[in-house]
Amino acid sequence: MLVESLLPLGKLDPGLREPDTPLHIGEFGTGAALAESVGLDAVLVEETKDDPFQLLALGAAATSTIGLGTSVAMAFPRSPTVTAMSAWSLQKLSGGRFVLGLGSQVRAHIQRRYGLPWSAPAPWMRDYIGAMRAIWACWQEGGPLDFESEHYDLNLMVPLFDPGPIDHPNIPVHIAAVGPNMCALAGEVAEGVRLHPVCTPRFIDEEVLPALARGAARTDRDVDDVEVCMKPLIGTAPDAEALETVTDTVRARVAFYLSTPSYRRTFELHGWGDIAREASVLSRTNRWKELPGLVTDEMLHTVATVGTYEEIAGRLRDRYRGRTDRIEFSIPVPDAASAEVFGSILAELRA
Repeated sequence: MLVESLLPLGKLDPGLREPDTPLHIGEFGTGAALAESVGLDAVLVEETKDDPFQLLALGAAATSTIGLGTSVAMAFPRSPTVTAMSAWSLQKLSGGRFVLGLGSQVRAHIQRRYGLPWSAPAPWMRDYIGAMRAIWACWQEGGPLDFESEHYDLNLMVPLFDPGPIDHPNIPVHIAAVGPNMCALAGEVAEGVRLHPVCTPRFIDEEVLPALARGAARTDRDVDDVEVCMKPLIGTAPDAEALETVTDTVRARVAFYLSTPSYRRTFELHGWGDIAREASVLSRTNRWKELPGLVTDEMLHTVATVGTYEEIAGRLRDRYRGRTDRIEFSIPVPDAASAEVFGSILAELRA
């Protein structure tokens, strides 16, 4: 199992500082170098408060061996030509260490945050990835650009805008997925699927893996060639006393997911659909403080993995070994002693 770190600014801290003190954007390269030094397989960024491609350029320039990737970048607000160029540049800068994780975003954000018309995401994502790969092939092989689909008609590439071939042109594409259509699409066309933290082991077994297999069968692919990447919701701390506070934070995060209709499929699978609908009502009326009270201990420990530093690696291994190929895991590393603890956790996760 490869162990990756989601590295929004502040998650993996260089030097002596309080664990919750965020990194400045200019320190991202230092954070990526620290992730490399403690033995992580990859460092990832998600598209929330900073541009992920700019951050990863800083990380690529400051490292030499660690993998780099988006987990995830929003696809549809960007032209596939724009994303193709960002990925091409990062692959060139990193010497082949880049993985492009793409997400579709929900209807409200596509329409009201990005100002775009809504379309069914799975067919749109299929066209998007096909368009990017046609562009990459044009640049690498020197042939004409000729891609036509429902969403894109691309047939113009001139020398001024053609970066030419690179040493590592096969850029892996991962798709963020929860529902069956997007999971099947990952099996059909992508090198990996990136699962949301709300995906429980049972959900992976009963929903994700069968959908991946269905998608792979469409194009006669071996489903084992599609990496399953998990970003578990983790609560961990040095000791039981500190873990209590962390657990409260994790419960609030589970409550947020509980209230979000896009993630209701998981809660319904476990028989908590009515509670999820109640949570949605509370969120729509801005009664956020009441949401954590809906999350029972059973629900908390089904969705999240909670344990002390001594316990957490074994619990993650028990839940996800045999189900996932990559796992994202981060704890603060403010000093050398913390780095040693983190290293022992990594070793146990890989055991």
